[in-house]
Amino acid sequence: MKAALVTGSSRGIGRGIALALAEKGFSIAVNGRGEGPAMDETCAAIEARGVQVARVPGDVSDLSLHETMLAAAAERLGTPLTTLVCNAGVGALRRADMLEAQEDSWDHVMNINAKAVFFLTQAFARDLVARERDPSLPYTISIISSVSAVASSINRAEYCVSKAAAAMVAKTFAHRLAPEGIQVFDFQPGVIETDLTAPVLATYEKMNRETPFTLIPRFGQPGEIGKAVAAAANGELPYCVGQVIRPDGGISLQRL
Repeated sequence: MKAALVTGSSRGIGRGIALALAEKGFSIAVNGRGEGPAMDETCAAIEARGVQVARVPGDVSDLSLHETMLAAAAERLGTPLTTLVCNAGVGALRRADMLEAQEDSWDHVMNINAKAVFFLTQAFARDLVARERDPSLPYTISIISSVSAVASSINRAEYCVSKAAAAMVAKTFAHRLAPEGIQVFDFQPGVIETDLTAPVLATYEKMNRETPFTLIPRFGQPGEIGKAVAAAANGELPYCVGQVIRPDGGISLQRL
């Protein structure tokens, strides 16, 4: 049975990913910092798709919870996990010129967007490598970094650095795990309409009208990221190792 833990999946991009995986028949462990209406809604939507769902609340920045979360996901779903999606992420505490960036904002984004991703991936990978696996099932890790891993923003430089670090986490784990039959992917979304981007979406829309930076003339939806991640997790990209996949509407396409 295919089973996934998706961090930060009670809302936003993570919710889109969880629902897309459920459409592919995955059992889903939903994660958020705590329980509440958002998690209730996500779990109900997953159940409506006829698959098993489990709640695994927990703050991914607390490294001591990682093994417990992974074990709880498998126990509550009643099957070993085949898939990890490291989606949980945060923005900078404040938008400010990088000459004014402060240590608390740096630590905030690095702890969740990079450090937590590395060590949760490590814990999951250790378990996969150590146990006997069903050769008929795909085993994958997807890390949701950002187009900001390669595109500089001087008013949230610490966020860009954290996402560049997450992208390298994906690359190095892909290098280590490919010989073990485990695929690792780096997804780098562009501007996606979520509650995280809501405060600046109007600004982005104005910029995009004046000087278009997306070739597809709109911003993305969480479900569109979900479809891409679900295809990779479902074994539909069988000869890929460490690929960067950019559902960004063309932001990162080099052009004259």
